[in-house]
Amino acid sequence: MVGVSGDFIVIRPEPLIAFSREILEATGVPRPTAALVAESLVAANLRGVDSHGVQLLIWYTEQIEAGNVNVHTAGQVASENGACLVYDGENGIGQLISGICCDHAVRLARSGGIGMVAARNSTHFGAAAWWAQRMSRHGFIGIVMCNATALVAPWQGRQPMLGTNPICMSVPGPDTFLLDMATTTVALNRIYKARLSGEKTIPAGWAMDAQGNPTTDPEAAINGLPMPLGGYKGSGLAVMVEILCAVLSGGALLTAVGGIRNKNIPMGASQSFLAIDVARFMPLEEFTARMELVRDTLKSSPPAAGFDEVLVAGEPEWRMEAVRRREGIPVARGIWTELSALAARLGVAVPA
Repeated sequence: MVGVSGDFIVIRPEPLIAFSREILEATGVPRPTAALVAESLVAANLRGVDSHGVQLLIWYTEQIEAGNVNVHTAGQVASENGACLVYDGENGIGQLISGICCDHAVRLARSGGIGMVAARNSTHFGAAAWWAQRMSRHGFIGIVMCNATALVAPWQGRQPMLGTNPICMSVPGPDTFLLDMATTTVALNRIYKARLSGEKTIPAGWAMDAQGNPTTDPEAAINGLPMPLGGYKGSGLAVMVEILCAVLSGGALLTAVGGIRNKNIPMGASQSFLAIDVARFMPLEEFTARMELVRDTLKSSPPAAGFDEVLVAGEPEWRMEAVRRREGIPVARGIWTELSALAARLGVAVPA
C-alpha cells in the first residue's frame, strides 16, 4: 500500500483518498463532502500538481478547527437572472460549494448556451482544473477563476493587495487543451511545498523578499511576495479575476479576503464558473476534431534549442497522471510526517 523511494513515501491513489477522507471526517466533515474533497486533492497529486494535493489537509483542518469553515452548509442561491447566478457559499467547504456552482453553470448553459455563476463567501477549492474539467466532461467549455489571499503587490507596488488569482480553461473531448495557471509566476502553495519538502532553494523568478528583492530562499519568499506573471500583465490578469469573481458576486475584495493560513477570519473567497455549450456553435464532434487539429499543428513545430518537443497546456499533467496511476503517488517525507502527526492527533490510522 505504501512504499519508500528516496525522500518520498509512495502510495497508491485509493488508500491516499481513503486516508484523506478519514482525516476530514475526524474533523466533523460529513462523509460525502469529505469524499469529494479527498478525491479532488488526490486528483491534483495524480496530475503532478502536488502543491494543491493532500498537503492542503494540514491547513484545511486548521481552518475547520478554528471555526472558519461551516462543514454542514451547502450555501444557497442568492440570485438568478437568465444565464447569470450569484451563489452564497456561507463559508462552507470550497469543494462542496464549487461542485454545486459547476452544476448550476451547466444547467444554465443547457438552457441558454452560456451559464455563469459567481460565488461569494466560499473557501479554498483546491485545483481549479478539477472544476473546469467537471464542466467539460458534460460537453461544455469550462472556465474557472478564483480570488485569493492578498499576497501579491500590484505592479510597481510593494504592499500585498492581490491574490495569486488562478485562471483555468478546459475543453471537452480528448486531451487537447487544459490551461490551469496562477496569475503569479507560480502558485504560493508550490513555495510552501518546497519548504515542507526540505528544499533549500526555489527557482529564480518565483518570488521576492519582503523588501521587493528577488529571492531563491523559500523562507524569504513565504515572508515576502510572489512575483506577478509577466510583470504588469500578470498584475492586470489578477485584477481581471478579482472583477469577475469578487466584484460581480458582491464578495470580499482584495485585502479583505482571508486565507487558509489565516485562522483569524473566514477566508471569504469568491469564485466564478463559466460553462459554454459547444453544441450551440457547432456539432461537438466537429469541435473536438478542430481542437485535435490545433493541438497537432502546435506540436508539429520544430522544437527550440534545448527542448525535445512542443507541449500543449495540460500535456505534462496528463503524462504524469498516467505514470502515477501505474507507479503510485510520491509524497515528500516532510509532508507525510506532518500528515501522519495530524492523523495521530485525530485518531486516524496511517496507511501501513
